[in-house]
Amino acid sequence: MNIQIREINDDFNEIKSVKDFLYNQIKKEYGIGPTPKFHYDIDGLMDYYVLPNRNNLFVAIDDDMIVATAAVRAYDKDYEFFEGYYSNEDTASIWRLMVDEKYRRMGIARLLVDCIEQFARKEGYDKIYLHTHRYLDAAIPFWKSLGYEVTVEEDDYDETTHMVKFV
Repeated sequence: MNIQIREINDDFNEIKSVKDFLYNQIKKEYGIGPTPKFHYDIDGLMDYYVLPNRNNLFVAIDDDMIVATAAVRAYDKDYEFFEGYYSNEDTASIWRLMVDEKYRRMGIARLLVDCIEQFARKEGYDKIYLHTHRYLDAAIPFWKSLGYEVTVEEDDYDETTHMVKFV
């Protein structure tokens, strides 16, 4: 195994491969196919992650195969309970951290998050926001182990947990 982590390129074939990887992972984890309401950023990968200066998408590659992804972009949510706390100027948000099941528990996710944190600091963000779901057993312990703190736990259908880390 020879894992390399890098930013994705503005290349049609690579972008298609990233989209295919993400949709395959979503199907495995959540049992759903492409859903524009939830996956608009994947459909518009270039506009969300490649073209904006302060956004990025990282891939972990084993030989020529994508085995994990993690994306970062300026905060753009409108949760009422965070009004005035996060902005797209000072807050980055993590998206699409996905690791193929054959490559889990090898430290790849930690390496990807480290790349995101370095990128966020370089781009002048003060904090990094993310949300995850309590039904994903390893998610909250993983994020806490990296220094992310729970800010809000919702009792919604998705068991959403919001987290933040200052960088």
